[in-house]
Amino acid sequence: MTQAPDRLYDLPPSAKLVLKVLEVEGTMTQEQIATESRLSKRTVRYALEKLRNADVVRKRVYFRDARKSLYSVSDAIATDELAATSD
Repeated sequence: MTQAPDRLYDLPPSAKLVLKVLEVEGTMTQEQIATESRLSKRTVRYALEKLRNADVVRKRVYFRDARKSLYSVSDAIATDELAATSD
């Protein structure tokens, strides 16, 4: 498996910012990410697509409003970070 830093290296700055927001704030909707990061909704949507393609972020249904999705850092990234800090 590719290490998390290798997967993140080629991502655009907006995707790295979105990832950092998710790491700090936890699970969020696209709108919440846009508000917190001060990026446009379109930029957040693009960043989330890049992060999902890199298997860094996971998407699930937001049960309060099925029109929205919740995004969070994938378990693989969280595990990679824990391993890196324990070395």
